[in-house]
Amino acid sequence: MGRLEKVLDKADELGMVVIVGYFYFGQEPRMKDEATVVAGVKNATEWLTGKGHTNVLVEIANECDIQYKHEVLEPKRVGELMKVVRESSAGKVKNGAKQLYVSVSMSGGKVPSAEVVEASDDVLLHGNGVKDPKKIPAMVEATRKLKGFAAKPIVFNEDDHFGFEKPENNFLAATAAHASWGYFDFRMKDEGFAEGYQSMPADWGISSARKKGFFELLKKMSGE
Repeated sequence: MGRLEKVLDKADELGMVVIVGYFYFGQEPRMKDEATVVAGVKNATEWLTGKGHTNVLVEIANECDIQYKHEVLEPKRVGELMKVVRESSAGKVKNGAKQLYVSVSMSGGKVPSAEVVEASDDVLLHGNGVKDPKKIPAMVEATRKLKGFAAKPIVFNEDDHFGFEKPENNFLAATAAHASWGYFDFRMKDEGFAEGYQSMPADWGISSARKKGFFELLKKMSGE
């Protein structure tokens, strides 16, 4: 939690918003029962609001549609935990918001159910496995057609496709469809230390061709 606080404080100083994930299927089996999961959600939310962090979006679980042991973390019931976040943060957020904003992500290429979208403040999609950039706007369009969407922000907070030098790539496709896109950069087999912001320990510099490609395209897109 000390490391997390350092990240949130520095991000706030830089004007950045952090997506804070509560559960990952690698750790979730450590939770003995549903009550433990709910307590974890309450405690994490109260810690965030108690520290006064306002630069936070909560992600209840990463890819909630696969591998989870507890039913309350799966798509049909995860909305209950999003409600816990709202109730636990109501009136405690210091930036004028009613509560912390909360969502949950699906596995690569999947569009969430209408129930998940309706329960979410923002919609998190993953582009993993989506090799054809044309399928990215199709995912966005399908999400917007779901009942309960109500013009919520759509964020691809994980996508393991690059090709930033190409005229078509997932980054360009997502932003053209007015969705945000997250650079999921991991160190692949036999790659050197310069690669992979996602892989710990990380080289945080713009130290590889892939990293440079992302930031050059970002610079071009933003007009900086």
